[in-house]
Amino acid sequence: MKLTIERANLLKTLSHVQSVVERRTTIPILSNVLLRAEPGVLRLTATDMDMEIVESVAADVAVPGAATAPAHVLYEIARKLPDGAQVEIDGTGDGQALQLSAGRSRFRLGSLPVEDFPSMSEGDMPTRFSLAPGDLRLLIDRTRFAISTEETRYYLNGIFFHATTTEDKMPVLRAVATDGHRLARIQMTLPSGAETMPDVIVPRKTVTELRKLLDEATDSVTISLSASKIRVATDGIMLTSKLIDGTFPDYERVIPSNNDKTMEVEAKSLAEAVDRVATIATEKSRAVKLSVSAGEPGTLTLMASNTEQGLATEELEVSYSASDLEIGFNARYLLDITQQIDGDAAQFSMFDAASPTVVRDMSDSSALYVLMPMRV
Repeated sequence: MKLTIERANLLKTLSHVQSVVERRTTIPILSNVLLRAEPGVLRLTATDMDMEIVESVAADVAVPGAATAPAHVLYEIARKLPDGAQVEIDGTGDGQALQLSAGRSRFRLGSLPVEDFPSMSEGDMPTRFSLAPGDLRLLIDRTRFAISTEETRYYLNGIFFHATTTEDKMPVLRAVATDGHRLARIQMTLPSGAETMPDVIVPRKTVTELRKLLDEATDSVTISLSASKIRVATDGIMLTSKLIDGTFPDYERVIPSNNDKTMEVEAKSLAEAVDRVATIATEKSRAVKLSVSAGEPGTLTLMASNTEQGLATEELEVSYSASDLEIGFNARYLLDITQQIDGDAAQFSMFDAASPTVVRDMSDSSALYVLMPMRV
């Protein structure tokens, strides 16, 4: 294999593929990226056995072939080379060293045999549909903060995507995440081809890597699904991942329907006030108490206390006409949700101090959040 590639193109592609590679692995070949040169194109592949990313980039290929090289080392070299450098890569693919040169810089990198590099078996993916990058970005951004990090409840360690219908029989694609303390749900019109999609849970790491790719995506995103795998393709990049093998809980059961106390508040002001008073909250509980009372206008008082550092309170004007209520929340969770509100106002639907609260963006009916209270 022998080729020349522009440094910026190599760096951009390596920045995508190397982040899939685990920094600590007991299988040496998994620390490497596979470089496969074909006429006019260099294809880079990285995998951690659960996820695989393949990206193609234009290159001047003199001798087609393949070789492997340490992913993170290769990325750091490309990052430190000067702008505009032409990078020459020469490798045999039989586990001998890979030669890399640019200007007066020369590198000799350890390599492992190409045949040792694992490949994810493709299998049949019967469901296929397309989304605009912005739509998929929205589904991820509005839910991923609620993904659980508790490994024992592995079925909550991702975003649940499924096709369903709304109360008025509209078919929608819905994304849901929960960690048991908060829940995020967002939906959009069901794209053509997704009608028969299986219910799938996309793992946290896959969500993270996919979200990075969407920042630069310009083409529509093609999603292929089976019951055990997902493949996402856009802009010459193909990300394939195993899905979480588990059953997502019936989240509809935790969305209350009888919350009769409704508060409307300016979302940005609330987020800023929560952030300020939480400075005083104890690190362990991160508790903030909300006291809301009716009036023209109504009043919301936020309070956080700490036996060592003191007390913080802040008042906001709200629209509220029900009976007075005091309720406590984890400040971090409350802030995560209020920061998802794009519109001017957020609506809180509450029942009592011990029941889940529903939060909505008043300018966007597609998103819904549920937050469990805490005792303060």
